Amino acid sequence: MSDIKPDSMGEATAANASGRTHFGFRDVSTAEKTGLVGEVFTSVARRYDLMNDLMSFGIHRLWKWDFVSSSGIRLGDQVLDLAGGTGDITALISKRVGNNGRVVLSDINPDMLEVGRRRLHDRGIAGNVEYALANAEALPFADRQFDAVTIAFGLRNVTDQPAALREMLRVLKPGGKALILEFSAVRTEGLRKAYDRYSFDVLPVLGRLVANDADSYRYLAESIRKHPPQEELARMMQEAGFVQVRFRDLTAGVVAIHSGVRA
Repeated sequence: MSDIKPDSMGEATAANASGRTHFGFRDVSTAEKTGLVGEVFTSVARRYDLMNDLMSFGIHRLWKWDFVSSSGIRLGDQVLDLAGGTGDITALISKRVGNNGRVVLSDINPDMLEVGRRRLHDRGIAGNVEYALANAEALPFADRQFDAVTIAFGLRNVTDQPAALREMLRVLKPGGKALILEFSAVRTEGLRKAYDRYSFDVLPVLGRLVANDADSYRYLAESIRKHPPQEELARMMQEAGFVQVRFRDLTAGVVAIHSGVRA
């Protein structure tokens, strides 16, 4: 687990201030990106879980289990699962908070949210789960409402990441924790090269064969490379107002878990 000291403004903050940002390796206006990302997830919603299993050889389920099991979320907690998509994280959290707790599964994309709703219903997960169509940059929730806010593999698709971090802070109770699971910077040179070849040579082919959409999976591979690395994301969290900011690498930095507390 690494602690981070404050530093200069991150690339994401500067990009949003200029009115330009990235969509994968393309330079686009910030106004364009939300719509483009929406098109990607509308396209992949029905095959999203299957593709995750194929792309990660099922390891994403271990990452998500680790993320939730180490979260500190307890019985009775009120938790917001941002960009919760098809509900994997919500399902794990619902067991931890119990009948007296609550999980709000939110996503900006209605197709992803509907897939999540159906899959949780089919698994018999109800009662302590609510649903919200919500933009992470402007959350429709009151201040100081949640004990924890989670976002797994969603932050890199947000247009204005600093705004989303500030909103996460706003809706947390004092002492509440933000938890981010996201692809990050691979630490090992040999693994990094193999990972790059797999991402750019294999993933688009899988996307075309399984989801009939090579372009969306090419974007998802590119978006990982444009996402802030571990130390930069930690600094962005501090700039948003979080304290006790830490991160922990999984699988040599293929993904990382970041956490921060509202003072």
